[in-house]
Amino acid sequence: MDNNVFAAYSEYYDLLYKDKNYETETNYVEGLIKEYVPNASTILELGCGTGIHASKFAKKDFKVLGIDRSETMLQHAKMLKSKLPDSISQNLTFSIGDIRSFFTEQKFDIVIALFHVMSYMTSDNDLTQAIQTAKKHLNKNGVFIFDCWHGPAVLFDKPVSRIKKFENEKVIINRQATPTLNFEKKVVEVNFDISICDKITNTTNNLNEVHVMRYLFFDELDGLMKQNGLRIIYSAEWLTKNNLSNTTWNACYVCKPI
Repeated sequence: MDNNVFAAYSEYYDLLYKDKNYETETNYVEGLIKEYVPNASTILELGCGTGIHASKFAKKDFKVLGIDRSETMLQHAKMLKSKLPDSISQNLTFSIGDIRSFFTEQKFDIVIALFHVMSYMTSDNDLTQAIQTAKKHLNKNGVFIFDCWHGPAVLFDKPVSRIKKFENEKVIINRQATPTLNFEKKVVEVNFDISICDKITNTTNNLNEVHVMRYLFFDELDGLMKQNGLRIIYSAEWLTKNNLSNTTWNACYVCKPI
């Protein structure tokens, strides 16, 4: 997704995903952290969006640096931070940055990329650069935790068109998602037609976005990780911990330096 899409998208992002259980997801990732790096205290989040995951980790007393390439997403993240108590907000830092090229001298116990951020890396080069960013910023005993679209499930249980309605006190949003599989590039091009009705002004605005999502396979990820100094130490269905299968759309991986 390019930055222009993010600019429009970020305005309604939290409403579109208001049913997403950030608390459960944060607890799940925290469980993995406790299992693999029990003394972890610092987190780098690649693609932090509006900062909800980061803020929940900050509440658990992790020091979190969240980066995102969308300035408008970061504006929402910083607004969220400003509303938190000082004891929590002091654990949070947000910075502009592309996960393919971001660099800081700081090392972290944990690097995370959640909500399919790695699936937005649609080329081998993009994916490699994002993996390298994670590797460069990990302490030697740290881990990289991410989720992504699982290739076998995408091919077996193919994506279909869906319509969703979202509403709050200000707007009503109708969103139709129409996916197209591109087998050659191993991506799904999801076309979003979005109608936004402003309740206050009684006006309607229409947006169109295309999200290109790469689906990934264990063997290709295993090879890419090894090429870049990491190895997979855990793979399972996101949140359930069930074994990956051709019905597992969302996979979770934990990787550590070799």
